[in-house]
Amino acid sequence: MVCQLIAYAATKSQTQSLNTFHSQKTHSRECIIPHLILSSPMTFQPVPTLLLLLLLASANSHFALAGKRKVHIPDELDDVFDDEEDDAWREWGKKPEPPFPSSDISKLDPSQIQQEMMKRHAGPVIGFVKLRPGSRRTPDMVAEFAMKWTHVLRTGAVGVRFMGVDLNTIMFNLESIKDLEELKEFVLDQSEAYEIKMGDQFFRRSGDPPLDEVIEKYNSEKAKADNADSEEIDPNVKTEL
Repeated sequence: MVCQLIAYAATKSQTQSLNTFHSQKTHSRECIIPHLILSSPMTFQPVPTLLLLLLLASANSHFALAGKRKVHIPDELDDVFDDEEDDAWREWGKKPEPPFPSSDISKLDPSQIQQEMMKRHAGPVIGFVKLRPGSRRTPDMVAEFAMKWTHVLRTGAVGVRFMGVDLNTIMFNLESIKDLEELKEFVLDQSEAYEIKMGDQFFRRSGDPPLDEVIEKYNSEKAKADNADSEEIDPNVKTEL
């Protein structure tokens, strides 16, 4: 429609030029050539302002109507095959598979079952460190051990916090089970620590006996020493005044 209006305006301009040319034929002959040059149909004449406004209004209304058109989707889509889903959309909502293979629990002993459960554990882990028996300590010393171990492991990017429980026990809270091996290696390398207890599991240095045996042996030796110090005095010995 816009192109038709422009063509109509150009045709009307040429018609007006031709009418002007024929009406001026009665003028003097010497003015014919200049008049032809100035009144030639190829002479450009500006389009009236009103016509330009009409053209712009028509174009704007055309685009406005095109923007209001709605896409109609039919209801009969049984024969339409949609294969535009990508892999990310197909995997959305699925539970991630564990990085370890599933094992048959019936073929495992209790210790192996507990190890498999620890592998699948994702939350924080709480355990205890039993200090070496036979050493004299104060509450400040135990608190210092806990603070030092916490700072050293956190410097190594291990999320753990140690807290003193009593003179022989320090509790720890490990944020991720994946750091358990590093924690065990560090704690058992400390001279003050003897054993790590996590649930029913115990971790000690290679060759060390269980802590209960060590405590029993220590108490037995201490009792013998106390008995030796408390021997009765020989009644035949007389004390002179």
